[in-house]
Amino acid sequence: MRWSWFMPYHFFIKRREEREERERAFYENGSLLLEKLIASCNAKPIPIRTFSAQQLRQATNNFSFEKLVMEFSLWYKVSLERRIVLIKGSFVCNAKPIPLHTFSPQQLPQATNNYPAEHLGFYWYRGSLEGRIVLIKRLDILAYIAINDLVISAQMSGHSNVVKPIGCCLHTPSPIFVYEFAANGVLAERIPVSSVTERQHQPMVWERRLKIARQIAHALSYLHTAFPRPVIHMGISLYNILLGENDVPKLSSFYFSVSIPEGEADVEELLTGEDSITITRFTIDKDSTLVAYIHNRAQGSCINEIVDPAILAEDGEEGASLQHQLQAVLDLALTCTEEDPQTRPTMVDVTKQLRRIERFTQIGEELGGNLQNLKLNESLEKHASASFKRNVSNDEIQEVKEASEGPLEA
Repeated sequence: MRWSWFMPYHFFIKRREEREERERAFYENGSLLLEKLIASCNAKPIPIRTFSAQQLRQATNNFSFEKLVMEFSLWYKVSLERRIVLIKGSFVCNAKPIPLHTFSPQQLPQATNNYPAEHLGFYWYRGSLEGRIVLIKRLDILAYIAINDLVISAQMSGHSNVVKPIGCCLHTPSPIFVYEFAANGVLAERIPVSSVTERQHQPMVWERRLKIARQIAHALSYLHTAFPRPVIHMGISLYNILLGENDVPKLSSFYFSVSIPEGEADVEELLTGEDSITITRFTIDKDSTLVAYIHNRAQGSCINEIVDPAILAEDGEEGASLQHQLQAVLDLALTCTEEDPQTRPTMVDVTKQLRRIERFTQIGEELGGNLQNLKLNESLEKHASASFKRNVSNDEIQEVKEASEGPLEA
């Protein structure tokens, strides 16, 4: 008899504790998000919706393995509000309510089938949320890092080459993010030879690779110039670039992005400088880094040892033109990895140069001679200085903001 009254009471206490935990998480995460929005947007509102935890659980079928798109940063592909989006989750711990649309704590797990072990890529889950397919992302990092990702993604959402956030769930200790759906997966599954072979994909052709490089460079140019202080991504990799319809690249994962502090002319650790150059996980033969490996072979004109064999296999009637294009991109890439910041181009410069090289690709063999004589250093020296040490002109900033993805002019 004693248990007859105790069990309902115990159930009531448990439900109350769960409700209090959701409220606490919402206020903590919401306050952190609001703080970062105010700091980065000068208090201007950003139309980010918030979802309940229930909504996201439903959308991801309780974050099931089948809905997981990329495991490295917990992205889920789901249907939410009649469209396919991505949901991003994170295990976090700190943050006031904000005027954003929220999903309930129950929606997202349902959308991802309770976050299953199977996934598409690295911790991205595909789910169905409110009648549409979305991507849901969970990320095992600190709260302020996760919120940073959402804030910058929202600021960048107007750019066609940035994955767009749809909403978030702040009712859990680990905020969960919902993004638009990327139909063609992750670039990391389309470029490395091992991934292409394993998934039986066709190797990505050179022309498409070059276009993706130019589009991502344009997105980074916008990131560097569109805000009061330049913001640096800090995590560019093949795993952080999603592919939409027609392989349109979508830059993601801004959790480590930072703005250059006021009064600082150059912050070396934020650039592709010493840390990137001295990283040892790409050690090949006697070369200490991938950059050193490429530098050594570029000096010896051994470009065929560097380039993906799948690209060299395209070598046909336009073989000479292709070689010139590859050499031009290689020269540009090596300039971007110079140890001296003074010799590195800005991303605005890189975007212009890639667009110029891409024009030669489109025009074809008749301009091969001009491309062969392309003087990258002349263009780069014209704009040379440390990235962000020089002031990008207002005209260049406006050009970046207004640039379209229409046909390249001849």
